[in-house]
Amino acid sequence: MKVTADEGLCCGSGMCALRADQVFDQREEDGIVIVLDGAPPPEHHEAVREAASVCPTGAISLTE
Repeated sequence: MKVTADEGLCCGSGMCALRADQVFDQREEDGIVIVLDGAPPPEHHEAVREAASVCPTGAISLTE
């Protein structure tokens, strides 16, 4: 799995970081997504898929 995030689309809701904090974080100054691990291990894949599905702006992209 490859994970990317479009900072221009991100609204800073934090849903990704809440669902998969091993893979996503937020910038301190504005809450915009930070991808901590662009190629997470299989044990995190389910949480990453959920994070992408609940992103209100669709800023998270996954390639399986």
